[in-house]
Amino acid sequence: MKAIILLATLKKQGLSNTEVLSQFLAEQLKKKGVESEIMKLVNYNILPGTYDDMGGGDEWPAILSKIVASDMIIFATPIWWSNMSSEMQRAIERLDNIHDEILEGKPSRLENKVGGIVITGDSDGAQHIIADVANFFNAIGIVLPPYATLSVMYEGQAKGAKTTREELWKKYDEEYTSTAEKMVSQMLKYVQVSK
Repeated sequence: MKAIILLATLKKQGLSNTEVLSQFLAEQLKKKGVESEIMKLVNYNILPGTYDDMGGGDEWPAILSKIVASDMIIFATPIWWSNMSSEMQRAIERLDNIHDEILEGKPSRLENKVGGIVITGDSDGAQHIIADVANFFNAIGIVLPPYATLSVMYEGQAKGAKTTREELWKKYDEEYTSTAEKMVSQMLKYVQVSK
């Protein structure tokens, strides 16, 4: 069983709240025997566009092959102005080619894959992002089970906050372990149903 976490932090370096929460979720997946890979999108050359390969050293095709090979696909994004990050939006735009194939009558390459959503922020806006991502998952054949979201709205994640990785992990561990466990169990249940 394989999971891929598309990490859409905007931070190439330094502490990322979304990266720490993604690592926390990866630990929960590991406890259930799921191998996961976190792909930090900002570290790859992903060109703008809506096709599988935009040329010019574009690294999206290699990322897409890992997405297609995974059983679980998790979108992880911070909130900026009530929206997902530009890195997450770019990944959605690049996956649009799969939607084009569906409109042409072809089966989705992601049909019956199971999705999940991870969101961090210091104010609300998670519902809006969940709605947008759920709609996109639905359009390309990814199943989003009930309770397959992990959203943490916490002032310690605010821009410029001096919260340490250890403090973040403690917060996630103490207050979000049961939510993460339920997310993982739901995703596993739906993966088994869809196989």
